[in-house]
Parts: sequence; C-alpha cells; structure tokens
Amino acid sequence: MTPAPRRLSVAADPDTTAFVRPYALTRGRTRPQYRLRLESVLHPGTGRPGPGLPEECGRITALCRARPRSVAELAGTLGCGLTPAKILISDLLAAHVLVPGTADAASDPDQDLLLRLRAALTMKWLDE
Repeated sequence: MTPAPRRLSVAADPDTTAFVRPYALTRGRTRPQYRLRLESVLHPGTGRPGPGLPEECGRITALCRARPRSVAELAGTLGCGLTPAKILISDLLAAHVLVPGTADAASDPDQDLLLRLRAALTMKWLDE
C-alpha cells in the first residue's frame, strides 16, 4: 500500500493544499552536502535559517530546539523521505543553524560486551 502523498499548505487557507515533490523541496539536488548517518544527533546551533529555505527547515529547527533529534527521527516526522531530509539538514548545518552531536566515549558500547555477544550469537546460529 502506497502512503498518501504529503501535502503542504500554499495559502493562508488551510483547506488549500498542493502536492510538493521532493525535488521541489531540495531545488533539484539529489545529494546532501554532508555525510549524515541515520543515528546522527543534531543540536541547535547559533545561526539562523536564511529566507530562501523551505518551511520544512523551520520545522526541523523547531524540533531540534525542543530537544536533540536524530536524522531518522526528523525524516520520519517530516514525512518527506530520508534523502530530501538529509539535504535540508545539510543546508541547516551549512548555515550553522544545527550542529552535529559529538560522540561521547562514555556512550560507546563496551568492546568486551560486544565480543561476548558476537561469540554467543555465533555459537547459537552454528548449533542450529
């Protein structure tokens, strides 16, 4: 089943909507400026979105100001697809509106735990 097309308001009247294709949101761009992973967490920066950015950039900024969000979460919330969301996020990163979260060594998984987990899974799957 195909999801319903996303509609954006194009007038002050909320009943007036028009379908906006992803390439219209990204101005024809198909690749983001920055390499972003799905789990990359974005925090608000010091910059401001420029006047030429789509309204979705304002939504992304507001969501990240409320709390840090991952790329996957932003793409899902916007409903515009992963690549268009990454392109819009890249625009905001370039304008310093958003900044990527830094990797925290304390949040990295324990290497010993990962090795034991891998060994246990390997043994389980080889036994069957």
